[in-house]
Amino acid sequence: MSAPTKVRVADYIASFLAGHGVRDVFLVTGGGAMHLNDAFGRERGLRYFACHHEQACATAAESYSRASGRLAAVNVTTGPGGTNAITGVWGAWVDSIPMFVVSGQVKFETVVRSTELPLRQLGDQEIDIVRVVSSMTKYAVMVTDASTIRYHLERALHLATHGRPGPVWLDIPMNIQGSLVDPAALAGYDPVEDRAAFETTDLDAVAADLLRRLRAAERPVLLVGTGVRASGTHEAFLRAVERLGIPVAVSFNALDALWADHPHFIGRQGTIGDRAGNFAVQNADLLLVLGCRLNIRQISYGWQNFARHAFKVMVDVDAAELRKPTLSIDLPVHADLRAFFPALDRALDAGGPGDHASWLAWCQERARRYPVVLPEYWKVVGSVNPYCFMEVLFRELPEGEVVVSGDGTASVTSFQAARLKKGQRLYHNSGSAPMGFDLPAAIGAAVATGGRVVCLAGDGSIQMNLQELQTIVTHRLPIKIFVLNNRGYHSIRQTQHNYFPDNIVGCGTESGLGFPDFGKLAWAYGIPFRRVDSHDALDAAVRETLDGEGPQMCEVFLDLEQVFAPKLSSRRLDDGRMISSPLEDLAPFLSRDELRENMIVPLLPDE
Repeated sequence: MSAPTKVRVADYIASFLAGHGVRDVFLVTGGGAMHLNDAFGRERGLRYFACHHEQACATAAESYSRASGRLAAVNVTTGPGGTNAITGVWGAWVDSIPMFVVSGQVKFETVVRSTELPLRQLGDQEIDIVRVVSSMTKYAVMVTDASTIRYHLERALHLATHGRPGPVWLDIPMNIQGSLVDPAALAGYDPVEDRAAFETTDLDAVAADLLRRLRAAERPVLLVGTGVRASGTHEAFLRAVERLGIPVAVSFNALDALWADHPHFIGRQGTIGDRAGNFAVQNADLLLVLGCRLNIRQISYGWQNFARHAFKVMVDVDAAELRKPTLSIDLPVHADLRAFFPALDRALDAGGPGDHASWLAWCQERARRYPVVLPEYWKVVGSVNPYCFMEVLFRELPEGEVVVSGDGTASVTSFQAARLKKGQRLYHNSGSAPMGFDLPAAIGAAVATGGRVVCLAGDGSIQMNLQELQTIVTHRLPIKIFVLNNRGYHSIRQTQHNYFPDNIVGCGTESGLGFPDFGKLAWAYGIPFRRVDSHDALDAAVRETLDGEGPQMCEVFLDLEQVFAPKLSSRRLDDGRMISSPLEDLAPFLSRDELRENMIVPLLPDE
C-alpha cells in the first residue's frame, strides 16, 4: 500500500483557488508570505500580478470582480503588508464586492495570541491582522491547524460569494504555510452551517401584492442599485424592466445598470443626481427599490422627505438594511434578487402591471427639459468644463467599454453627464469613496477583461497610488488615463469656499498642497502624454488618447469655476433661516413657480 501523497499547505491553497475558478492573484511579496508567494508563482492555473502597494492589490481585486463578475485573490505578507491592504478591503466590504485575501503571518509560536499575554507584539513585523479586519470581512481566520485548511478555504469561498457578497481573509502563519497535508484526509465544509434564513418566505405572494399595487398606482418608479450586478441578476433585471414598463431611475454608482437610450431610463436619483431622476422619485406614489441600500447619498440627511408620498417596496438580501433608522419602508422584502426575479416573472405571467405610458412620458419630458450639460458650459475659454469633457469622452466610446473613476470630480461629473451606451461600464467605490482608487481599479479591470480600460483620475487622487503607473507599464495594460487637473482637491475646495471662505486649507497650491508636472511623470514612466486646455482641442485629444497603443495619459485642465450641478444644497429663506432642501429642490435653485410646475405632489411648507 503506497503512502498518501502529501502537499504543502501553500500549494494546496493555490490549487484550491485555481480549481474553484480564480484565475488571477494581485500580490506584493514578503518574507512572511514566502511559501504563499512561491505557491502562487508555481500554480499553472493562476496568473499573478505584482503591484507596488498592497492597497492597490485589494483595489485591483475589487475592480476585477466588478468588471468580470469573477473572484480575484490578494496575497500580502505579515504586518504592514496586511495593514496596507485594509483600505481596499474596507471598500469591498461597504460596496458588497467579493474578494479573497490570503496573508502570510509569522510562525504561530511567535504570534501574540499563542502566549495569552497582553503583548503588543512578539514576532517580527507581527500583527494580529484577523482582529483588525474582522469588522470589514465576512470571514476572517488565522489558520493554526494545517488539517483545517480545506474547511476554511471552502467556507471562506462560500461566504464571499453567497448572500450579500464581501471580502474574506485567511491569515496563514509561516509554519502552517510550509506544513504538509494529505488532501484526501482533510475535512470539508458544509454550507448548511451558514444557510441564510430569509424573513420573507412567500415571494410569490409578495410579487402578486406588488403587481396589484402597480396596477393601482399612477406614478410608479423603479430605483435600481449596484446589487443587481452583485447578485448576478442584471439580465433578469433588464427583462423585468421590459415587462414592468415603468420609469427607471438609477442610484449613485449604478448608472451602468441601464443605458441612456433605453426607453425606460429617466435619470439619476440622489443628492448628486439630476433633476429628472429626483422629480420622478419625489413625485412617485409607488417606489420599488432593487439592489440599492438607500444610503445617505440617495435619501439625503432630510430622509423623512424622501419619496414622501410613495408606498415604498424595498428588496434587500441584508435584513439590517431594511431596518435602519433612516428608512421607513412600507413593504420590506428580505430576499435574494436571484429568488425575487423568478417570483416577479411568475406574477407578471398571471397579470400585467398596468399602463403607465403617460407617466413615463412625463418623466422623459423632464429629462429633456433639464439636461446636465448646459449650453453655457461650452463657452469657457482657457480650460475645459468637466461636464463637457464627460460628454465628449462618452460620445467617443463604443459599446462595451469599461470606465473606472476616482472620487470627487471624476466620479460626480461622470455619473451626472455620461450618456452610457449598451454594455458600457462605469464605476468607482461609493461607500469608501477613496482617493487613489483610479489607477489600481483600472489595472483590475484591464486584467479581468483583457481589453481597453479608461481611467478617470483627479490630479489629487492619482497621487495616492501613483506608483501603480509602473505596474501598468510593466504589463503593457491598455489603460487610457485622463488626469483631471483642477489644481488639487476641488470637491473639498468647494466645501471650504462655502463654509470657510476666508481660510482655505490643504486643497491646492494656493493653500499648501503641491503637485508635480504630469508630463515629466509620464515621460519617466515611458507613457505617451498630451495636454488639453480648450474645448477646441478636446475632441482630438480624447480620440488620440483612446486610439494610442498601450498605456496613454492625457492631462485635462479643468475650469475651476464649475461647481457640481445640480446638487442638493441648503437654501436661505426670505426670513434668513437656512433649511435643508428636499431632493426635488436641487441647486442652482429653480424659481418656486418652476419647481411647483414639476411637482405633482404638494410642496413642503418651506419650499
